[in-house]
Amino acid sequence: MILGVPKKVLVVAAIVVAAGWMYLQGGRQESGAAEGGPPSACRMTVDADVLNVRSASNAGAEIVGKLKQDAETNAEPLVENGFRKLAENRWAAEEFLVPVAQARC
Repeated sequence: MILGVPKKVLVVAAIVVAAGWMYLQGGRQESGAAEGGPPSACRMTVDADVLNVRSASNAGAEIVGKLKQDAETNAEPLVENGFRKLAENRWAAEEFLVPVAQARC
């Protein structure tokens, strides 16, 4: 026992807290850091509940990630078939992306 609490209870509590933290960090990571390196001059905000990130610039391409509403992400100026390139093999529908203030896209 630690502080009068059984070790099993502490271990379960730690696992629940860690799982919750990883879930919350997963959404944030996808919105910025996962897009690669330092912020670029082209940044976008997601204007959809959940935006699929695809491996190519078409709606049938494999989903390789998701961005939550209001998440910010790096992007590139390239738009192809209605999809904006976010990074290598990462594309999202242009209609659900809004440039952040002072973005140069």
